[in-house]
Amino acid sequence: MENRAHALAAGLFVIFLSAAVAAVAMWFSGGTATRDKYLLVSEFPITGLNPQAVVRYRGVSVGKVEGIRLDPKNPRSILIRIAVDRDLLLTKNAYAQLGYQGLTGLAFVQLNDDGKQAERLQTDADNPAQIPFRPSALDSIAESGQRLLSNANGLVERLNLLLSDQNQTRFSHILENTEGVTSRLRGAVKQLEPGLKSLPGLAADASSVLKHTDQLVTDLNRVTAKIHQQGGAVDSLSQTAGELTDTMHKLREATNGITRNTRSVDRFLLQLEEQPRSLLFGRSPLPPGPGEDGFISPQGISK
Repeated sequence: MENRAHALAAGLFVIFLSAAVAAVAMWFSGGTATRDKYLLVSEFPITGLNPQAVVRYRGVSVGKVEGIRLDPKNPRSILIRIAVDRDLLLTKNAYAQLGYQGLTGLAFVQLNDDGKQAERLQTDADNPAQIPFRPSALDSIAESGQRLLSNANGLVERLNLLLSDQNQTRFSHILENTEGVTSRLRGAVKQLEPGLKSLPGLAADASSVLKHTDQLVTDLNRVTAKIHQQGGAVDSLSQTAGELTDTMHKLREATNGITRNTRSVDRFLLQLEEQPRSLLFGRSPLPPGPGEDGFISPQGISK
C-alpha cells in the first residue's frame, strides 16, 4: 500500500508539473493561436529591444516580439516580427516606436495610430503586413543632440579661426581706429553745437523772409495787373513805339534827300575843278564825237 501511495503522489506531481509547464509555455508564447503576425521595418537602431519584449498599443500590452533580424536585401533595415492580439484593430495608418522601461534600458514596441479613419490592415502569418517604424522621442533628441554637437564643433572651429593671432591684431587696430574716429566725431559735434543753437534763429529769419517774399509777390501781381490794364504803361509804350516808327520813316526820307543833294554838290565841284572859267562864261560845249561835224580823230592830229 505504501508503494502505491508513493506512485500516486509521483503521478500527481508529474501531472501538475506538466500542467504548469504547459501554462508557462502558453504564457510565454502569448497565445499564438489567437494572435496576428506583423512585420516592423526600422531604419533606425533598436538598442535595448530583445525577442519576447512586450508590444503595447497606447500603453496597453497587446503582444510580444517574436524575432529580430537584419533584412538580407538591405542590411541597413531591421525586420522585427511581432504577434499582436487579433482583437486589436490596426489600420493602415498604424506605426511603431521604441519605448523604454524606466532606467533599466530595456525597450519595448509601442504601437500608435494617427487617428485618421482608415481601413483595417490585413495580414497573413506567411506574409505578414509591414508597419513602418518611426524614431522615438529619445532617438529624435539624440539625433538633434548630434546635429547640435556637430554645429557646435563647426562654430568652435570658426571661432578659433576668427580669434587667431593675426585677427586679434587686426581687431586691435580696428578698435584703435574706432576710438580715433569717435574722438574726431566728438570734436565735430562740439564745433557744430553753436550752429545747432543758432538754427532756431535762422528758422525764424527764414520764416520772416518767406513772409516778405509773399508780400513782394503780391505787390508784383498788382503791378502786373496795372500794367496790363487798358491805357496803362503797355498801351502807352505801344503808342510811343508807333510814333517812333513814323519818325524813323521820315528821317530816312530826309537822309535820302541829303544824300542826293550831296551827290549834286560833288558833281558841281568836280565840274568847277575841271573848268574853272565855267563859273564866269558858263559850261563850254562838249567836243564833237565820232560821226559828228567837226570831229577830229586823234590820228589826224598826229599827222
